[in-house]
Amino acid sequence: MSFEEKGEGVIAALDGEELKLIYRVLHQHLGDHPELMDTDFLIELQNYLQRKARADGVDVSDHGAWDRWIGNDDAPSCDLRNARRRTFE
Repeated sequence: MSFEEKGEGVIAALDGEELKLIYRVLHQHLGDHPELMDTDFLIELQNYLQRKARADGVDVSDHGAWDRWIGNDDAPSCDLRNARRRTFE
């Protein structure tokens, strides 16, 4: 893993498993920190991971398949998630 400054930004070279961990933790806490939801970082991280999952043959529209690939082995079913869904303002 490494970080390199480039102008006003930072370029990071990270391990794929660490990126999955970062995504899981951020996603689990979106309810407490909804301001993260529309950040470029989270959007780009999700897009990158979904591209990698598709390349591994995962149908990312199948939440169960996505959860298994991302490492959410104990993720609740879609029905349970929908029942618990909250609206953010």
